Amino acid sequence: MSPTPDALPQPPDAVLFDLDGTIVDSRVPYTRSLNHALAMVGLPTHAPEDLYQYLGPPIHDTLLRSLEVPPELLDQVITVYRERYERLGLAETTVFDGMEELLRGLHGSGVPLAVATSKVMSTVVPLLELLGLRDLFDVVAAPLPETINESKAETITTALAGLGGPRAAVMIGDRFYDVDGAREHGIPTIGVLWGVGGERELREAGAAALVGSAGEIPGLLGL
Repeated sequence: MSPTPDALPQPPDAVLFDLDGTIVDSRVPYTRSLNHALAMVGLPTHAPEDLYQYLGPPIHDTLLRSLEVPPELLDQVITVYRERYERLGLAETTVFDGMEELLRGLHGSGVPLAVATSKVMSTVVPLLELLGLRDLFDVVAAPLPETINESKAETITTALAGLGGPRAAVMIGDRFYDVDGAREHGIPTIGVLWGVGGERELREAGAAALVGSAGEIPGLLGL
């Protein structure tokens, strides 16, 4: 499916952002924390590049279905993963080139901004604060630690409610999960090519537009 940028509202009345692979590069802390947790319970570890494909969806589903973690070890793996991520992972995370400037520009224009991420809330807020980005978002939507397999559509529901129910929102993300979750709300997605998903994945998912740099986004939004 070819991108259709004419489907994007210009300007939108809200912009929702995925976090991992869109705003921040979290491949290093993700793979290190996940391999650490697997090793701690005696399970095989994986080459980092083999784990990148699992960055984005809820971790419970990834562990059970993709990495075949036995159900009886699931809670322990998640606990160790999150402990290591919260202790060391924030400092291992970087902001993608141009993203801070984009966010500050959009924030300055007055358009409401939200984060809608599958990363657990207890990690998201400290990370955004550490990076100096928290104050740029009107809403941060993410699963609570006790939540299991919250879909991206559900997270977007929370974000939209917090924004007061915008009628012409746009999603920005790097995976088909972002495109699919936004589509359930009738929201078009701008797919970013610096994340994990890649051009083919985003095209096939039906992203309304694809961008190779953050600086291309304001023009697509008419801002």
